[in-house]
Amino acid sequence: MPEISAREINFKGEPCVELEAGGYYALISPAMGGNVLRLRDHEKKMDVFRFYEEDPFETYKNSPEVYGFPTLYFPNRLSDGVLKTSDAVYCFPCNEGLPWNNTLHGFLHKRPMTIARISTEGGIAAVKLEYLYDEKDEMFKYFPLRFKLEIVYTLGSKGLEQFYTLRNFSDKMLPFGVGSHTSIKAPFVDGADPDDIRLYAPIGKRCELDDRCLPTGRLLPLTDYDKQYLDGNIKAATTLIDNEMYIAENGELDGAKFHGVIMEDIKSGKSICYETGSEYGFWIFWNNKGNKGFFCPEPMTWMIDAPNLGLPAEVSGYREIEPKDSFTAYQRIFTK
Repeated sequence: MPEISAREINFKGEPCVELEAGGYYALISPAMGGNVLRLRDHEKKMDVFRFYEEDPFETYKNSPEVYGFPTLYFPNRLSDGVLKTSDAVYCFPCNEGLPWNNTLHGFLHKRPMTIARISTEGGIAAVKLEYLYDEKDEMFKYFPLRFKLEIVYTLGSKGLEQFYTLRNFSDKMLPFGVGSHTSIKAPFVDGADPDDIRLYAPIGKRCELDDRCLPTGRLLPLTDYDKQYLDGNIKAATTLIDNEMYIAENGELDGAKFHGVIMEDIKSGKSICYETGSEYGFWIFWNNKGNKGFFCPEPMTWMIDAPNLGLPAEVSGYREIEPKDSFTAYQRIFTK
């Protein structure tokens, strides 16, 4: 393969985009909402996301939230399918049955996106993907706000960067709440042991959740268990971790401020560094009860069910985009 490339390919019968630059390789599916199915560091022999070459493409399509790097609009849950904005109330179908009765994971990560641009320049391979949400979308009857989603991925020596933009084409306020259900492969180093993975997360208070996995509004002090995230001692892949939500704080990496989390294979000393913009104010950690070959550090711009909580925006992370305006959220993933 060339050192720097960006091209459209056929992957197991599906049109995909392949980027290679900076020693990294990325495989992106426009049909799956721009999900990055694979991110590999050739030199370090690391596969960042949950991906298996032998799996048929249908495996990823059928369970898009637990493979690769899917970014969700809206993140996690909305209670009873309700979304309250400053100028309207919207009601979505509930796809999480009783006793939870929530709308789960939103819908944009399942929409086919079009390729607006593919490029290589200055050591960077990049692709821009777009999706116009309008009357043609089956969800428009529930959420009648026209907008455009744009995702730009760049790959280079800085790793994989994502710029996730919503442009409001409606005459109403557009809620901006996104989160990535990022599925980290365990092990992420070739031939390693999942039990050797440790997760460091600079977190603030814990957000208490009720039996429906919705916030109670209470922010709790960290317990000795929670403080293991601060110490980098959480066994992310092999300990049961079930929807643990925290306020995101700044940590440190190489002597500089770092807004993100770090996953280390303690045997090899190799790490995945997962950085976000400050707009991502929350982390949820989940691993499907552990020992499943993956775990999910999930950054979110707003708290679960933020539109319905009645909390101040500076607490819940709730954000709206005015008509004719836009907002961009940023993430970066790289290896060390």
